[in-house]
Amino acid sequence: MIRPIMKDIFFLNQKSEPATIADKQVAEDLLDTLKAHEAGCVGMAANMIGIRKNIIAVNMGFVNIIMYNPKIVKKSDAYETEEGCLSLEGVRKCTRYREIEVEYQDGNFKKQRQKYSDWIAQIIQHECDHLQGIII
Repeated sequence: MIRPIMKDIFFLNQKSEPATIADKQVAEDLLDTLKAHEAGCVGMAANMIGIRKNIIAVNMGFVNIIMYNPKIVKKSDAYETEEGCLSLEGVRKCTRYREIEVEYQDGNFKKQRQKYSDWIAQIIQHECDHLQGIII
């Protein structure tokens, strides 16, 4: 189901809670909503659709994937950039890292650990910030 985009800053500033297998429908809704906004959006966190769960959807260029309970465990090569967000107006400056390593559970709740770089790494960092109640 395509859900409305949350714009309430108070809600977005709250930390999300761990996701469980019972949250699979939330992940499906997140993927549907990301697909509906693909012209101007490359990633989403569950709180952006009004659900405070540690779930993100990321466009990998050819497919959108779900990450449950993602945690960035390594990062390197900081740089300054500007980002926008569907939940906010305009763009804002932020610091990101070119190389990251993420632990998460995949769509089958199997534990994964992957390295990402550049654009994909930037998207994941933005969405993981959302889960911590950090908005750019």
